[in-house]
Amino acid sequence: MAELTEQFLVRFWGVRGSIACPGPSTVRYGGNTSCVEMSVGGHRLIFDGGTGLRELGLTLLKEMPIEANLFFTHSHWDHIQGFPFFVPAFVRGNRFNIYGAVAPNGSTIEQRLNDQMLHPNFPVPLQIMGADLKFCDIDVGETLRIGDITIENALLNHPGESVGYRVTWQNHVAAYVTDTEHYPDRLDDNVIWLARDADVMIYDSTYTDDEYYDPKSSKVSWGHSTWQEAVKVAKAARVKTLVIFHHDPAHDDDFMDQVAAQTKAEFPQAVVAREGMVLDLTASTQAPISSLTNGS
Repeated sequence: MAELTEQFLVRFWGVRGSIACPGPSTVRYGGNTSCVEMSVGGHRLIFDGGTGLRELGLTLLKEMPIEANLFFTHSHWDHIQGFPFFVPAFVRGNRFNIYGAVAPNGSTIEQRLNDQMLHPNFPVPLQIMGADLKFCDIDVGETLRIGDITIENALLNHPGESVGYRVTWQNHVAAYVTDTEHYPDRLDDNVIWLARDADVMIYDSTYTDDEYYDPKSSKVSWGHSTWQEAVKVAKAARVKTLVIFHHDPAHDDDFMDQVAAQTKAEFPQAVVAREGMVLDLTASTQAPISSLTNGS
C-alpha cells in the first residue's frame, strides 16, 4: 500500500437518499444517507453529512487530532442530518473547514447547520461543539485549492439548488454529482463539465426510468435522476468508472442487485455504491478494493 500522501482513495459511508433505511433488507448496500470521504494526497475531504457521517466520525476517534474539510452539496435533511452526531466535532483539538454555497434565500451553510440544532429541533446547539469549526461560503463556479488538490464546483438541477464537485489531484479526478435531475431533451452541460474524463463519477441514480416516468406516480421534478441517465453521462463525458449513488430507500438489496446487473450490461465499468466500499484512483483499475460485504 502506498503512503497516505501518495493515495487518492474514495470511501463510501452513506449511499442512500431521502431518509436512512437500516434493516434486514438493506444490509448488503447499507442504509445510511449521503457521506463520501476522499483521502487525497494526505488531506481528508468529506462530501455531505448524512447519517453516514456519524459512522465516519466514530472511526476517526482513534486518529485524533483530526483536520478535515467538509463540503456540502446542499442542506436537505439527508445531507446534513448526521452532522449533529459527528462526535469529532465535539472534541477540542480537532479542526474542520466546512464549505457550502449560499442558499437561494441567502442563508449560509453555517446558518443552516446551526438552525437544525436549535430548539425545538435538537437539544444541543452547534456552539457546544468543541472543535475548531471554520465555515467558508463558496461561490458557484469557484475553484478552491487545498495543498495540490483542485476542487471545482458547478450548479446542479435540484429544487432549492445543489452543487456538484470535481476533485483533481496529480491528473486523477473524482466527480461527486448529487443531487441532480436530468433534462428531458439534453444532457446537462454542468454535469458533463464536472465529469469530463473523470476516473470516477459518483452520480445521483435514485430512480429507474420506469419509476421516473411512471404515469401513475411520476418522479419528474423531484430533483433526482436515473441509472439510465447516469450511463448516458458516463459515456458522453468519457468517465472511466461510474458509481451509482443516492439509492432510493424503497430499493432493497435484491433490487439494487438488479440495478447493478442492468447498469453493468450498459456500462461495464459501473459499480453500485455500498457502505464500506473503497475505490483507489491511483490503481490501474478502480474496482472496489473493500466493502462491507462480498458482491458485484
